[in-house]
Amino acid sequence: MDLTTTYLGLRLAHPIMPGASPMADDLDHVKKLEDAGASAIVMRSLFEEQIVREQIGAAAHIYDLEGAHVEALSYLPPTSVFAMGPERYLEQLRRIRAAVAVPVIASLNGTTPGGWVEYARLMEQAGAHALELNLYTIPTDVDETAQAIEERGLAVVTAVAAEVKIPFAVKLSPFYSSLPNFTKRLTLAGARGVVLFNRFYQPDIDIDELDVTHALHLSDSSELNLRLRWLAILSGRTPLSLAVSGGVHTGVDAVKAMMTGAHAVQVVSALLKRGPGYLRTLIDEVSAWLEEHEYESVAQLTGSMNLERSPNPAAYERANYMTLLQSFHGDW
Repeated sequence: MDLTTTYLGLRLAHPIMPGASPMADDLDHVKKLEDAGASAIVMRSLFEEQIVREQIGAAAHIYDLEGAHVEALSYLPPTSVFAMGPERYLEQLRRIRAAVAVPVIASLNGTTPGGWVEYARLMEQAGAHALELNLYTIPTDVDETAQAIEERGLAVVTAVAAEVKIPFAVKLSPFYSSLPNFTKRLTLAGARGVVLFNRFYQPDIDIDELDVTHALHLSDSSELNLRLRWLAILSGRTPLSLAVSGGVHTGVDAVKAMMTGAHAVQVVSALLKRGPGYLRTLIDEVSAWLEEHEYESVAQLTGSMNLERSPNPAAYERANYMTLLQSFHGDW
């Protein structure tokens, strides 16, 4: 059974890998992930805000411009918000690179072009085989158009592409007016892949304390369906490598992702719930399913149920929407 796949030009033993998470912060956990069969290690993101904060802080220390830089720091999150600073991040990348034999994918999270983009090059120099660029933004300005948001994201991608020679994927949200068109423009800007999707963590309201609260809710398999739809639509229509992130908790989930076009399957919540060793369970489940259904390779499976090959393409398109709504009958 040939489980190999190619993602971002990297030849991997199989598609399943841990996604960006705190697991890569600890070298012992990283080694456990590799022992469990991880095909690559994805580090958590280094944020534009923490890089900019450090740069402003350094300038304030050097120039002491009557407190101007100090005031600017107040607009950025406190350092306690972040797990590790920029220099520690690069050092952790070097340590992981030296400790494991599988590819290491570093991650940047930013929304505006700027000096922080040079950290893409520093990550490359520290040994990253590839990068993941997370374009996580929540528009709140009523005067800002969807086109402006897309152009700003494309400017970031273009800037990163100018800094590095290693391949990088862009991790997207599902909230684009025309995701297929945007991925086409990402290709022209220099991206080599996309990750579908990042998860928007929603705030809650404490009605007694009159405060906004934040809580991390891990995913479950129900979140996979949105990703399957867009994988199927993009697969075969773009030269980009496709990765899924969110909603993969079983071997069957991984098989579905690959059938709809995923070259790589990123797992986070399932590993946070069950530990790094669960990665081996997922790999074994996928292998057993392929053997039982007489597939010879992962390549044979990948994209076999995408929009172009699907015997029922309407299931991914508007006809499915109409059919479901018109056919539902309540029990009342």
